[in-house]
Amino acid sequence: MSLESTPMQDAARELSPEELIEQHQGNVWRYLRALGCDQSLADDLTQETFIAVLRRPFTQISDSATASYLRRVAYHLLVTYRRKHKRITTTEDIDALDAVWNRWTGADNAGGEVFDALAECFSRLTDRAQMSLKMRFSEDASRERIARRLGITEHGAKNLMQRAKSQLKECVEGKLQRG
Repeated sequence: MSLESTPMQDAARELSPEELIEQHQGNVWRYLRALGCDQSLADDLTQETFIAVLRRPFTQISDSATASYLRRVAYHLLVTYRRKHKRITTTEDIDALDAVWNRWTGADNAGGEVFDALAECFSRLTDRAQMSLKMRFSEDASRERIARRLGITEHGAKNLMQRAKSQLKECVEGKLQRG
């Protein structure tokens, strides 16, 4: 009888709270951001997700099942938050969002490969394109503010960001297909 465990036995073992959080925190946070949470709310709901899950014994069946379960808990916490604060918005088709999420991040990981590819592709953009996207998505800057900062028209800022996003998408998809 071998003392080594099989991958199935490893996947079905009970995770320590530290292991669970370390393996899945980034994925839950990015999922909440994809659902439209700002950074602060995503931080809070990510923490609440793990608190809710860790209040009961948790046994991991597989990485993908754990990730899916955590996303569902996070989603329900977001819905509860929005109801409580009378900020009801719905995601038309949560199953479709999950399918896209799994396609991009892979069912068994937190999207590390995708985010590594995105970082590499982002670094290949021009400085102006990088600045425009950082301002738009990190600072929530308006097109008008971006245009003023770059010394271009609003229409020019819109075109610059559209081209940059298109280049990123093409680059990331190419890397993942070759991956």
